[in-house]
Amino acid sequence: MPPFAMTLAAPSNTASLAEWLSYLEKLHPSAIDMGLERVREVAARLPIATKALKIVVGGTNGKGSTCAMLEAILLAAGYRVGLYTSPHLVNFNERVRLNGEIVSDAEFVRYFSMVEAARQGVSLTYFEYSTLAALAMFAATSLDVMVLEVGLGGRLDAVNIVDADCSVITSVDIDHVDWLGDTREKIGFEKAHIYRNDRPAICSDPAPPQSLIDYAKSIGCDLWLFGRDFNYSGDRQQWAFAGRQQRRNALAYPALRGANQLLNAAGALAALEALRERLAVPQQAVRVGLLQASLPGRFQILPGQPTVILDVAHNPHAAAVLEKNLGNMGFHPYTYAVFGMLSDKDISAVVKHMAPRIDHWFCAGLPGARAVSAEQLAAKVKEAIAGHQTSGEAEVAVSQFPSVAEALAAAHKLSKPDDRIIVFGSFLTVAGALQATGRSA
Repeated sequence: MPPFAMTLAAPSNTASLAEWLSYLEKLHPSAIDMGLERVREVAARLPIATKALKIVVGGTNGKGSTCAMLEAILLAAGYRVGLYTSPHLVNFNERVRLNGEIVSDAEFVRYFSMVEAARQGVSLTYFEYSTLAALAMFAATSLDVMVLEVGLGGRLDAVNIVDADCSVITSVDIDHVDWLGDTREKIGFEKAHIYRNDRPAICSDPAPPQSLIDYAKSIGCDLWLFGRDFNYSGDRQQWAFAGRQQRRNALAYPALRGANQLLNAAGALAALEALRERLAVPQQAVRVGLLQASLPGRFQILPGQPTVILDVAHNPHAAAVLEKNLGNMGFHPYTYAVFGMLSDKDISAVVKHMAPRIDHWFCAGLPGARAVSAEQLAAKVKEAIAGHQTSGEAEVAVSQFPSVAEALAAAHKLSKPDDRIIVFGSFLTVAGALQATGRSA
């Protein structure tokens, strides 16, 4: 335990949520500290046992969308559902929903106080502390299902203290290389540890790493692979899901936009099929849930002109999907990018995926120690796009601004009604745009 944890005074039961969150940020010497020993020790002293079914969702991209669809479908089927996701966009409260409702400040304070009493000097990260509070909250509520999103990786993530009744891995790609490894095989091995012996284990990635398949086989889980055990097909009007024994036809396209959302929806429906003996979900609930599922910042299009698109894409895989989604939109004379990223991301690869679509880059500084400054980001963008320009082609402009709000204002000033502005690169970038436009997540 770090020495300063002994002297840091915990907020009182009457303190505000903001005071508690400030305390959580200072409690542990590092924001990320992979390992389950500390969180398991504290969990053993908390009332987190529950009879609710537990669905754990991991993956590089698509986790949030899959969780949102599962929650919406299960709510439409009449089940009592707890949802835990991360990170949040604007307000911390977004991380936990009980039966579709965001949890109040007072409830968070109550359960943070419970975790603090159980901690007994054990140092916890912000995410570990939040996860334990959410689990205690879910256990105290009469729920049928818990949907839990993995924070980082799988093997050593705090959510992995939960023994899932069904686990879903949405995709495996390069991200968080300092923590998970620099190849898909290494990352797949880390993520596969959310699978459990004799339980359904869903993988929506069309080309899963062999390490994931090998690990699933070694622990004896019931592995469902996309293309082998479940699939989807569709035309312009509707789509269909095909599982091992279940077909769901004539489905409307999900309300969540984007090229990969059918893949995410298929993974969610595979999980529900795998649990069908314990969790009956009628066809109408699937239809309603897919139409009602919402998730801010995932190819979210704001009303008005010019078209403004918000996307949290912050790694090469997500950027490739975003570029494809932009290509599937109607014609726009100019596309402006409001772009902000964190220093531990592969900025060059993200820019190279997006470069063919962008006419002007508005690089924005982000808050926090991990943020890349606007000046540094602009330099990296110029370097990355240099190889994409041909002789005679107009030079792509790159500007820099201290904040997302200023970058977005500049993009608006330059754009015409038929143009589009894409805001991307980080959850913090999208959050900055939502705050600048006066919108909540």
